[in-house]
Amino acid sequence: MLQGRTRRAALVGAMCALVVTGTGLTGCGSDDPDAGTNGVGKLSASAIQTKSHAAATSAETVRLAGTVVSNGRTYKLDMRLKADGGTGSVTSQGASFKLLRVGEHLFLKAGAEFWSHQDDKSGSTSADTAAADKLGGKYVKVPAGDPAYKRFISFTDKDVLLEGLLTLHGTLATDGHHEQSGVRTIRITGDKGAGGTLDVSLKGTPYPVLLVRAGGAGTLRLTDWGQDFALAEPARGETVDYGRQLPAS
Repeated sequence: MLQGRTRRAALVGAMCALVVTGTGLTGCGSDDPDAGTNGVGKLSASAIQTKSHAAATSAETVRLAGTVVSNGRTYKLDMRLKADGGTGSVTSQGASFKLLRVGEHLFLKAGAEFWSHQDDKSGSTSADTAAADKLGGKYVKVPAGDPAYKRFISFTDKDVLLEGLLTLHGTLATDGHHEQSGVRTIRITGDKGAGGTLDVSLKGTPYPVLLVRAGGAGTLRLTDWGQDFALAEPARGETVDYGRQLPAS
């Protein structure tokens, strides 16, 4: 009996060694939650934040989707970003529009109803309606000095947006292993969650994958890291250069 158990133990040990050697995994039958991961789950919360921030800033591209609350307004975003611009959709106060930035040129595309309801004006004239019809469905080139340019360009700037968003407030701590859309993550928190939470991928590069901002200021998913996408200015026939300033927005 003892000899049989010894042989079985030796066989299990040999199979475990084979699995480890063949796949690079560690801990056959181990309860280690970091087995087979990139290892950041074993680091301190501050070290995880540093690594995830470095991964995010060095990535060529990212897709960012979710909500952001800023200056009392809630924005629903679905943006794809890279170093020289970005493209995607934004919804705010029931109005939806598309943003496109190529270099310093920012374009906004929305339906005629978006332009006709700017600043909640009443008593629109036929001239107002005609102007809204002209802008509706076109990419409107936003003048650099316009308030809309200053408000929306940050939504298309990868570095500025990530720098402002990927910040947890207060004392950092880890909050266990989780899973987001099939990706195993390690979660870090600021002030036990009151200062925000950030899930960081345990697979491959430790990219941020889910951010819950402090104070109910929004929740964002970050995906498609490093996946390139086309970015070009719209055709001339699809574009309206409104001039020096847009209607009040």
